[in-house]
Amino acid sequence: MIANDPYAELERRFARLSAIGRSAAILNWDRSTMMPEGASADRADQLATLSVLGHEIMVAPDMAELLSRAEEGRGALGAWQAANLREMRHAWTHANALPADLVEARTRATSACEMVWREARKAADFTRLLPTLGEVVTLTRRVGEAKAAALGLPFYDALLDEYEPGGRAARIDTLFGELETFVPGLLGEVTERQKRMGQPLPLEGPFPVEAQRALGEKLIRTIGFDFTHGRLDVSAHPFTGGTPDDVRITTRYDEADFARALMGVLHECGHALYELGLPRDWRRQPVGNARGMVLHESQSLLMEMQACRSDAFIAFAAPLMRAAFGRSGRAWEAANIHRLYTRVAPGFIRVDADEVTYPLHILLRYRLERAILGGDLALADLPSAWNAGMKELLGIVPPDDAVGCLQDIHWPDGAWGYFPTYTLGALAAAQLFAAARKANPGLLEAIGQGDFAPLLAWLRANVHSKGSLADTDTLLTEATGAPLGTAAFKAHLESRYLAP
Repeated sequence: MIANDPYAELERRFARLSAIGRSAAILNWDRSTMMPEGASADRADQLATLSVLGHEIMVAPDMAELLSRAEEGRGALGAWQAANLREMRHAWTHANALPADLVEARTRATSACEMVWREARKAADFTRLLPTLGEVVTLTRRVGEAKAAALGLPFYDALLDEYEPGGRAARIDTLFGELETFVPGLLGEVTERQKRMGQPLPLEGPFPVEAQRALGEKLIRTIGFDFTHGRLDVSAHPFTGGTPDDVRITTRYDEADFARALMGVLHECGHALYELGLPRDWRRQPVGNARGMVLHESQSLLMEMQACRSDAFIAFAAPLMRAAFGRSGRAWEAANIHRLYTRVAPGFIRVDADEVTYPLHILLRYRLERAILGGDLALADLPSAWNAGMKELLGIVPPDDAVGCLQDIHWPDGAWGYFPTYTLGALAAAQLFAAARKANPGLLEAIGQGDFAPLLAWLRANVHSKGSLADTDTLLTEATGAPLGTAAFKAHLESRYLAP
């Protein structure tokens, strides 16, 4: 039976879908942090069941008519409701492209592949992952083809649209092409300049994990993370999960280098603050969700790279670092720590990369995943193609698969089409931070006092509270005066790394 108020009925159904999705999010977090290895098959079954239940709600026989009737009455809806209806249609189109057995198969395959990836990474052996990853790629192709047909999009765009609604490969190619015109040259200039300046003094370890954890917690509390609505834990690959009312962030610790975990925590805190700041009145509806992964990654990179690698923040954090580890001396002075935290050098690991070389890591993954999905690169040849790409783009060759093609969880986890959003997020982060500084001339001085309230208030007003009310370019234009572009990112890099 069709409801008399189709929009109200859609809201009810999408609230149920939200509950299923939130439950799956917590189960996924637990799988990556606390779940015993022997429970992996059972957890895969749980997640597959939830994904099918959600899919069944979405593709119910009367959903198409409900959407059509609600759209006919769109004129009576407010702006948020109209945007919510648009997002409902978008979600339904994605879901309706897939049969339930494909949804279930993909969930089971990615759950199994993630567990195999953990062992393959420990052993630095890609061949261990090849069979299960091959199944994920096969299913990803099926999903992409089905969605491409339903959405009327090219294959890769249909996958990208899952992570960045409206995102298109042609736009990425243009923006990445612009980056390629200046990043390699800028990298050369920066590394030469830093050579002339000499090496910063190293911070000698060991750094006990508990001390690192305490420092990370202290700093993200300062930034605005609410531990009554979130947790900090350990996982093989740092991520943010959970729900907007229960945000779970993770990191991984290295007793020889506390900066890796600390910057990871600050990065994930940016994601968490976005989730915590989403519009509460629309918390259970599609319009209340984060707009897409470009904006999500902009929030993490804005916090980690723009704010927390600034000299102002390091001046605030340096005494806390000294106290956390009981250290003193020239190496622990703010100026030296800032030089360490803004040191540019090609490295193997993406999540540890500086912001100059980071786009090159993403460009490599973007090229490779498009080649694999398009049938131009055999999956078995991924390690050699990866190493060749690293040599071409960064001038280094990974010594093994663990720091090469096995370092990221994304492909085993089924996230094909996700990687470009990292660099697009870096571009958006530069635009947003520049606009926030323009609106608040004393912003860096406040950060230097450990006061993130002005920055967080600006982000809440201009990004977080908007949810999915508008598309990414519209939101950026309203907040910064321009759609997504490379100019602000280039200006930021030149100012931080080449200015006298």
